[in-house]
Amino acid sequence: MILRFPLPDQPIRVVLQRAGYVEFRDPRSGEVSFVRRLGTHFYPRFHLYAEESTADLRLNLHLDQKQPSYQGFTKHSGEYDGSTVEREAARINQAIAGS
Repeated sequence: MILRFPLPDQPIRVVLQRAGYVEFRDPRSGEVSFVRRLGTHFYPRFHLYAEESTADLRLNLHLDQKQPSYQGFTKHSGEYDGSTVEREAARINQAIAGS
């Protein structure tokens, strides 16, 4: 699910921390994203990729249910829509709008 917001006055990391997300750097690719765990284990978790443009902040949100099933593959069981993802999108929207 893609979420769009006006560019924040603060760094994206700070804004997303208010919504309960922490920065995650993929150890293999070095790519930076943000995650919010749903329990004490690494999965399931909400996962965000943030992209800043000159006009807005775009967040690509999905729910990772489990880690990749096959070693060497990066595909996962991600949900990009549905009621759980929609509720999380509303929660993020409220956290960012309130900042």
